[in-house]
Amino acid sequence: MAEHKIKDPALAEQGELKLRWAESRMPVLAHLKEQYSKTKPLAGQRIAGCLHVTKETGVLIRTLRAAGADVSWSGCNPLSTQDDVAAALAAEDTNIFAWHGLSRDEFYWCIDQTLEFSPTLTLDDGADLIFRVHSDRTDLADEILGGTEETTTGVHRLEAMAADGKLRYPVIAVNNAETKWDFDNVYGTGQSSLDGILRATSILFAGKTFVVAGYGHCGRGTAMRARGQGAQVIITEVDPIAALKARLEGFEVITMEEAASRGDIFITTTGMRDVITRQHYEVMPDGAVICNTGHYDCELNLEDLDALTQTRTEIRPNNEEHVLADGKRIYLLARGRLVNLAAAEGHPSEVMDMSFANQFLAMVSLAQHGSNGARLDNRVYPIDPEQDREIASIKLATMGVGIDTLTEEQAAYLTDYSHGT
Repeated sequence: MAEHKIKDPALAEQGELKLRWAESRMPVLAHLKEQYSKTKPLAGQRIAGCLHVTKETGVLIRTLRAAGADVSWSGCNPLSTQDDVAAALAAEDTNIFAWHGLSRDEFYWCIDQTLEFSPTLTLDDGADLIFRVHSDRTDLADEILGGTEETTTGVHRLEAMAADGKLRYPVIAVNNAETKWDFDNVYGTGQSSLDGILRATSILFAGKTFVVAGYGHCGRGTAMRARGQGAQVIITEVDPIAALKARLEGFEVITMEEAASRGDIFITTTGMRDVITRQHYEVMPDGAVICNTGHYDCELNLEDLDALTQTRTEIRPNNEEHVLADGKRIYLLARGRLVNLAAAEGHPSEVMDMSFANQFLAMVSLAQHGSNGARLDNRVYPIDPEQDREIASIKLATMGVGIDTLTEEQAAYLTDYSHGT
């Protein structure tokens, strides 16, 4: 009998419908599930997962279980769990500990429960589970064959741990796969972040000044979608190369100090703390909307906002009005958590199909290395480029898209350095 703690088991039927819809939009995972359910390469593996409990994650969990794995799951953000999906997964005997609106203590309690069955593999988004193993459950580390990491923030944490010689088992940086980074982060974050803002505000983007902090993959996707909705988009950056890219792609690039007094909507996409602070809140226009789509809520300094706030009112779900001493109103969305997951449903299933296919194949790879005694060294690894191309090829095939192939002569030309002008 599976163990679980969720919000409401009665939501299972509703969650099952969501899962059915996601499965119809995720043909790459469906292909892998059909293929690997026959060979069961994850038989005997116990996977502890800490990743947003959405309908897409539910499809990944079903695929892992079909390949033979035992699974225990928690959410990687206090506000991102879809309670109906959690109920549906619990109803089919998945070990799951997740509900929307967790306190900080509850959040880590849920992670701790997933570790109680002594995992052999970990699957993470933000590295909180991996760090929990390395801090409070070091007794488990030697039995873990490896792990995967889904997001940029988590990869940065793990690379720092590895550089410091503190990483106890190998981790594959799923985030850095091209079929994840260049699609999930760009198209998924861009669309779902605007979706979250719309659900929380029903605001008109056209004609607004939309400030995007950070022009990495997530910032680029968000800026692209905001411009497509008719907003005037301003980019703020600390990286000169990223700033130059934004400028040459037609965006205005200025400092946050300059942008603060001009923006109608602010969104942070950096993975860095204190991107928007007191000095910025003090000069924002009346009615400014602020939100975050980076992994942690520290990008917005909420202590500074609270110190300026005279009254606070929840105007509508995930939309909190802060009235400052001078009567100015600032609207905080989703308590500074991931606006695309807390106020909306996260990335569309079609783009998560590739990200989670990478997660699945990385789990298979780690299990295979462990079973043949060739456990990897304790560092952060990239996704195999061949895996990237395989996933892209499957995705194109499911979309009915054909591409050219190199002839033998063209393939030989690629490595023939004797050809000149």
